[in-house]
Amino acid sequence: MARAYSVDLRSRVIEAALSDGSIRQAARRFGVGITTATRWVRRWREQGESSARRQGKPRGSCLDPHRDDLLALVERTCDLTLAEIVAHLRAEHGLSVGTTTVWKFLERQGLTYKKRRHTPPSNSART
Repeated sequence: MARAYSVDLRSRVIEAALSDGSIRQAARRFGVGITTATRWVRRWREQGESSARRQGKPRGSCLDPHRDDLLALVERTCDLTLAEIVAHLRAEHGLSVGTTTVWKFLERQGLTYKKRRHTPPSNSART
């Protein structure tokens, strides 16, 4: 996929098209396609945005299909470490994921766990 044009170029094309009244002239002046300039101006008028949209397919997690199982596991045993959750996923579901993947997944679910340094694991608290 091609790289996005810079925000600076986009805003200059939009500004020129709005002040001159001609999208074609602005596109020709800055060396971009007429269709591209038209899309930028339309998006500016409709949404007030000149930045590029995110490219590529929407991101998902390989843990999304196992969401209910993971949340139930964390509810049952709240003092699990990320490494123990990774081991559970490998044993029960055959998934090979890293601790960072599990951590980001739990964070997106609104769960963050912080172990207290000088207390036994059973006294860990959900924050």
